Amino acid sequence: MKESTHRRALVSVRRGRAVLGHIKARRLAGAIVALLEIAALGATAEAQIAERSAAGLGTPPAPVQSATATTLETRQALGSPRIDISPEELGDLKMLRRNYREAVESYSQGPANDPTLRNKMGIAYHQLGQLENSRKEYLAALQLRPVYMEAANNLGTIEYSKKNFRHAISWYHRALKMEGDSTRTASVHMNLGMAWFARKNYDKANLSFQTALRLDPEVFEHRGTVGQIVGERNVEERSRFHFNMAKLYARQGRNDLAIQYLRKSLEEGYKDRKTPWSEDSAFAALRQLPEFQQLMTIEPRVL
Repeated sequence: MKESTHRRALVSVRRGRAVLGHIKARRLAGAIVALLEIAALGATAEAQIAERSAAGLGTPPAPVQSATATTLETRQALGSPRIDISPEELGDLKMLRRNYREAVESYSQGPANDPTLRNKMGIAYHQLGQLENSRKEYLAALQLRPVYMEAANNLGTIEYSKKNFRHAISWYHRALKMEGDSTRTASVHMNLGMAWFARKNYDKANLSFQTALRLDPEVFEHRGTVGQIVGERNVEERSRFHFNMAKLYARQGRNDLAIQYLRKSLEEGYKDRKTPWSEDSAFAALRQLPEFQQLMTIEPRVL
């Protein structure tokens, strides 16, 4: 009798171990699938970044929305694998895939009083072109966190999208009164400069651009992937923008970028009616470069 009971106990233990092993295997498989998805998304994001970088200077930056998912976040997820993914993390992955509707659904599963989630929902709506829904989410985020620089910046992007440049400038100024690191602050200064540029106040635009470059020397290069608004303007405005960027980089001694932007400007037909562009004092250090002398042979495009 005791032997039979002992045998049944051993069988139960073995079955229990088998079930436990099956559960662990399923969990492990789930984790592996999640990691593979994250890795694929990271690779996709890096490929998109490389593709956009290769596109060059065709899409000047403005305005930048803050707090989207980044490749760094994906790598961090790879370095810290977890079976359970939060609504925010899932939403970020959907944003990387550009599945903005699904991203909204994922973010909405999180706490309604989380300002970060409300801001990210606003970005997803913005990408869908639902500007009023986007604006409501940004305002909700700012109400939950009154010193939320990203939300204030993003409200400026809404006004910019509507071509309400005065209101956009007001929101950017408000955002700059809030605390933020140099990279985020540089993006806001860049957005402010684009708004001033849209209003044809080129002096204030250049001052904002200079401040942005001082805070983050690469702000225009790593933010250039999201800028489309100036690209949608007429050729003359684009050529002026690229010419101004060439002067900014020339003054910094970043000759390669200065030459690139200057070439783009001339190909688009930039032509100063007052004095020849080649005599601009900003290009004094470039005049002896073969690349600069080659640019002087370009026939300006007729606008």
